[in-house]
Amino acid sequence: MDTNDFKNEFLNIIHKKIALSTFNTWFKDIEFKIDNNDIYLVAPHESCKKHLKINYEDIIEDSILEVNSEVNYVDIITKNDKVEEPTNNKQEEILEILDNDIDEEYKNYSNFNPKYTFDNYIVGNSNRFAYTAAMTVAEKPGVMYNPLFLYGNSGLGKTHLMHAIGNYIKQHSNKKVLYITTEQFVNDLILMYKKDGDDNLGYIELFRKKYRDVDVLMIDDIQFLKGAIKSQQEFTNTFSSLYDNKKQIVICSDRSIDDLKELEDRLKTRFSWGLPVNINPPDFDLKVNIIKQKIKTSDFVIDLSDDIINYVASNCGSDVRNIEGFITRLFAYQAMMNIPKLTLEDAIDALKEYANTGLYTPNSIGKIQNCVAKYFNLSVDDLKGKKRNGPIVNARHIAFYLCRMMTEESYIKIGLEFGNRDHATALHSYEKIKKDLESDKKLGEQILEIKAKISEQ
Repeated sequence: MDTNDFKNEFLNIIHKKIALSTFNTWFKDIEFKIDNNDIYLVAPHESCKKHLKINYEDIIEDSILEVNSEVNYVDIITKNDKVEEPTNNKQEEILEILDNDIDEEYKNYSNFNPKYTFDNYIVGNSNRFAYTAAMTVAEKPGVMYNPLFLYGNSGLGKTHLMHAIGNYIKQHSNKKVLYITTEQFVNDLILMYKKDGDDNLGYIELFRKKYRDVDVLMIDDIQFLKGAIKSQQEFTNTFSSLYDNKKQIVICSDRSIDDLKELEDRLKTRFSWGLPVNINPPDFDLKVNIIKQKIKTSDFVIDLSDDIINYVASNCGSDVRNIEGFITRLFAYQAMMNIPKLTLEDAIDALKEYANTGLYTPNSIGKIQNCVAKYFNLSVDDLKGKKRNGPIVNARHIAFYLCRMMTEESYIKIGLEFGNRDHATALHSYEKIKKDLESDKKLGEQILEIKAKISEQ
């Protein structure tokens, strides 16, 4: 495109986005320098340049990409700034150095935490689907579920699954696998564009080699790509290149695809081509199993009773990373206080500043579930499951009611402990039993009997 044509189209777009007074003050006298696919806005003086960079850089980049989506680099300079062209010798030198760096990266490509494997990933109802999908991808990368989009709140095991996929593929094949955070991707892209004074084209070539010459690309925290227009464009192109060549892509996010409001639609559409999988917060039983696994694999020896384990599971929240901190604090407390064997009272004292409730109720949700299930000759899985026959539904309602009456837990927490049901289900069950008790004498007797059994334990 001719420089004048580019300038006129750009200014027309900018004119529609900002106030007329702002446009006349800061944009009216802007000139342009176009070098291949690099665009330089030439400000009339240094103060104008600084003001544009600080206040309008994102709007400028967006508007330039509207004019020409193939632009590689955008910068704001003054007439006195020099844009040096690299010599051929310099270009060859840079290419050789960077090529060697990338080759060295490939030699040490297993940048995965060896502690994170499928074998030590504790599976429960909340993460079983994600685990199965991740295992399928690891066994046959690029064949099914491409891309695999894992999402859920922080601390639910998404990164563990990504590293498990990478470790499995590295152990069972010679495929090139790259795990990267979104922050690293953006930083690499920024560094590439900053090298224009040496050899921008050489860095672009090597950047794309790094991210596209792989068999599996895994990128974590994709939500941080928001607002970075050039980064989104480059990642879209990288995604398309890998996808078209049947290379596996695994993406992690703390929110669903639809909730990534600041990402471009074309990028979100690509994420939906494969399999989006939500990892829900762990229920009580899964947290208990995770705690037991953490104790086995910890760097120190600590013996915790079932009561303490249940207390930790009830108070560690939904972020399972809190569990390691709780166990470490218990170990430190035991050592500093010279306690041979921790009691429940010791654990409550050690964790009183960190536990969610600050107060432990002996009538934990898990205990109530066990007692209700036993009373009605059912299993806890029946109470948490999807079966809707009469006896199970009735027992489930009673269990919800007792959990609300005998613990300090919220409806949200209670619902999560019953197969990740929502708070409305817990509230409905409580209100139903409360109303039925007004006229159903037998129901009242049953609940008194169950409460007595709970208190005995």
